[in-house]
Amino acid sequence: VGSVLSSYGWYILLAAVAVYVLVQKVSRSLATRASGWPGAADAAEEPDVVVRRQEALAAARLRMQEELNAQAERYKEKQRQLEEEKRRQKIAMWESMQEGKSYKGNLKLNQQEVESGASTSAVPKSKPNKKPLRGGGYNPLSGEGGGTCSWRPGRRGPSAGG
Repeated sequence: VGSVLSSYGWYILLAAVAVYVLVQKVSRSLATRASGWPGAADAAEEPDVVVRRQEALAAARLRMQEELNAQAERYKEKQRQLEEEKRRQKIAMWESMQEGKSYKGNLKLNQQEVESGASTSAVPKSKPNKKPLRGGGYNPLSGEGGGTCSWRPGRRGPSAGG
């Protein structure tokens, strides 16, 4: 017996711990299952409480469905407006092509009109006059005007080693 314990003692100990943990989990699950029978939960609650809860749940679902329907209607209306605008632009482009004018320029003007109409509440911001980061004579390839540091390529030919 001593030789078996000395050879397999750790394995026996780990197996005993695993069996203990397994028994504890099984006993807990059986206890929760026994107390959670469907008949036991329904008998504990009163019928009017259950009815009120179900009515509240149905009312909440109805409100959420109405909100979803309203959002869907708004989205459909927005899509219809976008389709109508695209159709108008295509008609304008076709008419300008029939007249022999450039339709791309008209398309850009139409888009600018739409953007300006949409952003009438936004005030255009004036950009302040900024000074350039470097002087106008700066050219990194010429080596002039760049500052005190200048890069020069290394000497050609074999490396001087060894």
